[in-house]
Amino acid sequence: MQFSPSNGDFTFVSSTGAEELSGTIDAPDIKLNMGSDHSRDAYAANFLRQRGYGWLLEVEEDEAEETKPLLEELDIDLKDIYYKIRCVLMPMPSLGFNRQVVRDNPDFWGPLAVVLLFSMISIYGQFRVVSWIITIWIFGSLMIFLLARVLGGEVSYGQVLGVIGYSLLPLIVIAPLLLFTGAFEIVSTLVKLCGVFWAAYSAASLLVSDEFKTKKPLLIYPIFLLYIYFLSLYTGV
Repeated sequence: MQFSPSNGDFTFVSSTGAEELSGTIDAPDIKLNMGSDHSRDAYAANFLRQRGYGWLLEVEEDEAEETKPLLEELDIDLKDIYYKIRCVLMPMPSLGFNRQVVRDNPDFWGPLAVVLLFSMISIYGQFRVVSWIITIWIFGSLMIFLLARVLGGEVSYGQVLGVIGYSLLPLIVIAPLLLFTGAFEIVSTLVKLCGVFWAAYSAASLLVSDEFKTKKPLLIYPIFLLYIYFLSLYTGV
């Protein structure tokens, strides 16, 4: 005997008829539309950008930092410094050096090294001389710079600082000679004058250009006095 309910979902049969029946129960394919990950990410990104927080979505790529040599990091060019030293020690135009590079392309480490070297040979057991020489270099260059600007020269403080610092090289050169000529007063005086004139000429030929015209002595004279003072710090006079 077979009973069929009104809803038609199930059919009940007797045990005798069950052997002839076969079939399967398939589960309905139910999909919940919760939205894909991509759509959710796009919605969140648009939400942040609309409210001005788009920078939170920026990803910084870690770029491999290029390792540079220490001298390059400190902006130290040894070839350039060596060339400028030659220009100062050999200021004659006939030698063919482009001496204007000392003024037009100033650097800091070269003049500082020259000033420190001059300070070291001037110590004579008095460490305070080092600070005096550095102070005179900085403020003496500032005085020359201000005077040059008043006279109408187109020069920067960095250029003056570099030229004055490099031009101490002649005084370093004559320092060993003074050790041997100290017993001969006249010879020692001539060596000192030679060194001061050498340093002053090297600096003045770079700083005192045709811009000053008839006012050149007004700038050459303080440069000359500045190197006399440097020499007095070395000799202790």
